[in-house]
Amino acid sequence: MKTEVRIDKWLWAVRLFKTRTLAAEACKKGRVFMQNVAVKPSRNVKVGDVISIRRNPVLFSFKVLALSENRMNAKLVPDFMLNVTTPDQLELIELSKLAGQTGRDRGTGRPTKKERRELDDFIEPTFIDEDGEWDFE
Repeated sequence: MKTEVRIDKWLWAVRLFKTRTLAAEACKKGRVFMQNVAVKPSRNVKVGDVISIRRNPVLFSFKVLALSENRMNAKLVPDFMLNVTTPDQLELIELSKLAGQTGRDRGTGRPTKKERRELDDFIEPTFIDEDGEWDFE
């Protein structure tokens, strides 16, 4: 049994990335950390290491329980890693989900004239009373 495995292989094997190339790119772009230091794809991991992955806006953390170079069945993943992401980071996921629901649906195009007027009134309401006079009170 191996005592060390390349980090890009391990990330791919435990299904954190769809391909090994994506895992290596994340390392090169500085999104994968060990002990708060960005790592290269060739960095070796050992049992007990904590690996952090930044996927905006959340920093996920995983503890290495076992090593593997081969991609595994999803049911086996809990035997190889433990999710140790902090509760405040998990709260960011919920907040980002709520924030994403306020916007316009993707692919619906530009707002209509009526929707645009409603949006303008919401952002900066006009102060005109029933008589057509400006009302600043």
